Amino acid sequence: MRARDRLIVLAIGLLMAFMTLDRAGAADVCGVNEGVEAVFVQQMVEHGKLLFPLDNGTEAMYKPPLFHWTAAALGYLLDQRVVSTFSLRLPSALYATAGAVLIGALAMAVLGGRGAIIAGLAMAASYEYVSQGRIGRVDMTLTFFETLALSAFAWWLFAAAPRLSGSPARTDARRIALHYLIAAALGLGVLAKGPVGAMIPGAAIGLYLITGRRWDLLRDILKPGPIALGVALASSWYLACLIGRRYAFLDRQIVSENFSRFLGALGHMPIGYYVQPLLLNSGPLSLIAPFAVFAALARKDTDEIADRGEADRRGDRCARLFAIFWIVTIVFFELAAYKRKAYLLPMWPASSFLIAWWIVRRAPARTGAIAGGAVIAVCAVMIVVNFFFIPWYEVRDCGGKLSMREALAWPIESIAGEKVPIMQRDSMRRAAGEIARAVEIGAPLHIFGMNTPVEPLIFYMRRDAPPLATSLAAAPAGYVIVPGELWEKEKGQLPNMSLKLNAPYDDTYLALLNVRAPEPRRSPGAGH
Repeated sequence: MRARDRLIVLAIGLLMAFMTLDRAGAADVCGVNEGVEAVFVQQMVEHGKLLFPLDNGTEAMYKPPLFHWTAAALGYLLDQRVVSTFSLRLPSALYATAGAVLIGALAMAVLGGRGAIIAGLAMAASYEYVSQGRIGRVDMTLTFFETLALSAFAWWLFAAAPRLSGSPARTDARRIALHYLIAAALGLGVLAKGPVGAMIPGAAIGLYLITGRRWDLLRDILKPGPIALGVALASSWYLACLIGRRYAFLDRQIVSENFSRFLGALGHMPIGYYVQPLLLNSGPLSLIAPFAVFAALARKDTDEIADRGEADRRGDRCARLFAIFWIVTIVFFELAAYKRKAYLLPMWPASSFLIAWWIVRRAPARTGAIAGGAVIAVCAVMIVVNFFFIPWYEVRDCGGKLSMREALAWPIESIAGEKVPIMQRDSMRRAAGEIARAVEIGAPLHIFGMNTPVEPLIFYMRRDAPPLATSLAAAPAGYVIVPGELWEKEKGQLPNMSLKLNAPYDDTYLALLNVRAPEPRRSPGAGH
């Protein structure tokens, strides 16, 4: 790429980094989803449990550990040995930024500067992509490696064309490197979120070659060396679980989080569940994407059309590849009984490229110029809206309240370096801090009767509090955390327990109880 092209791609990356990192640590960890990942990252960073961390000392990991390893590596590189809300979300922001750079670079190569700008702005304007890039969860890690696998395959296709060969030796070396990069990305996709990380992009690549009748390339890509690398990366952690006899991890990963989830053991969603997130998760741009997908699938993938230049052919091939991936993703998750909106996240880099391709390559010159200008204007508006709205919504989702004036002034004050304290009522951070100060290091600590997710509490206390297996009356000596209303109901019946403190939480409180060991019974006649 020329210097100007590199600057455009760099600007795309900087814009995405700004959108995902600005006030990323302002919202507390609330709810079970991010709280679970926060506990696992904390176990790795603060306690060195890199392979087999447990949630609250009892539960195996829900997802493979690549996201968590990334957070641990960043903590080591930045010399941050205590996990904060910002460091928890930093890996997602970096993966989101890297994904935007990948799509910007690919679009620059096959669509030119205007295409790269439209694709990059479409990603930065996507509510779904930006918001998921600000959450400490595994979905953005998966999205990046699926995007990397598809992008590397596209470059591998370009290197396969004889007309692109400068020197045969150099082209062969490049193809080999890209081949191994595809395999590595698929393997790391499995380490990000399980087999789906290789199945969906792998199926898209296979369908692309089969529907295009590229049997020669299909044979080329199924070489044993890259396959061995992909399998080794994908299976590495699972083999560690097997060798270490951590069968609970394997059962949760392979059975509960994959087959059972797909077949409906965790619940069923209706057939039309994905219609709304598919069309409206990043509106109005997400309304355009299906039309670009169908246009790409309708375009013939052939070299025999004489009026196409090489760049045009490249663009069509990339668009067809991304369109097939888009369809495969929809079909796969539509067939799954259990559905989540975030499952569609890996489609957005593909959608951004397809929107840019449709405008730059398929629209007539005059219409394309108007459509491109309109899309850029819409993206600019949505970027500004997301800049104000997403951080505000994150804080609001944790019980924080900002007036309209405060919401508008907050980002400006943040850029100026001013700290804006925001009370978040649904956060357990304050309660956890008071409990952690009141309980001696090493003292037994348990929880009982909690009807809200305990992972945020565990994260902010920075220690485990296993649940009591039986009743509150059977609590061992030490401390127990119970909801305030439960203590009000039971306190007259528990003579060996006393209230240590009330830790405020939401409109009520968490009661920290001091549990005394029962006094030994005196035998008859003792002391005579």
